[in-house]
Amino acid sequence: MKPLARLGILSALAAVTPSLAFAHSGGAHVHGFFTGLEHPLLGMDHLLAMVAVGMIGARAGGRSIVLVPLFFVSAMVAGALLGMAGIGLPSLETGIALSLVVFGALVGLARPLPLAAAAALTALFGLFHGNAHGLEIPGNADSIAYAAGFVLATSMLHAIGILSAVKLARWPTTVGTAGFATSLVGMAMAAQSL
Repeated sequence: MKPLARLGILSALAAVTPSLAFAHSGGAHVHGFFTGLEHPLLGMDHLLAMVAVGMIGARAGGRSIVLVPLFFVSAMVAGALLGMAGIGLPSLETGIALSLVVFGALVGLARPLPLAAAAALTALFGLFHGNAHGLEIPGNADSIAYAAGFVLATSMLHAIGILSAVKLARWPTTVGTAGFATSLVGMAMAAQSL
C-alpha cells in the first residue's frame, strides 16, 4: 500500500474514533500506581506523543537521546503538580493535540533539531501532557503512586521511541510515514477539541 493511502486510512480512523483519541475523560477513574501506569498507554494522544519524543531524541543523537525525553518528563511532572494544585493550563486538549502535530512533523521530516530547540519544544508540550494527568487525580487517590505510574509509563514509551528510531533507521520512509500519521491524528484531535 502506498504511504499516502496509509496516511489517509490512519487519518480517517482517527477522525471516527473520538472516544479513543483523548485519555482525559475526567478524574473519577484514577486511584493509584497502576492507573497512572496505564493512562499514557491507553490514550492515543499520550501514546503517540511519548513515542515521538523518544524518536526525536534518538534522531538528534548524542546527549539528546537522554536529555530530550528527560526535559519532557521533567516538564510533565511540573505540569502535573500544577494540575494537582487545581491549576489548569488554557486550551489543554488543543495543546496536547498540537504536540502530536509538531512531534509528528519533526519525526516525519527527519530533520533533527539542535538540543536546545528540541528540549524547549518537548518541555513546552510536556507541561500540557502533565497538566492533564495532574488534573485527573482525585483528592482521595494516592497521587504520588499515580504520578510514579505515569512517569514510568512515559519513560518506557520514550524508550520504545528511541529503539524504534534506531531499529528503523534503514527505512526512513516508514519512520516518515509514522511521523506524518501522528501529525494527522493530532490535526483530527485538534478539530474535535474546538
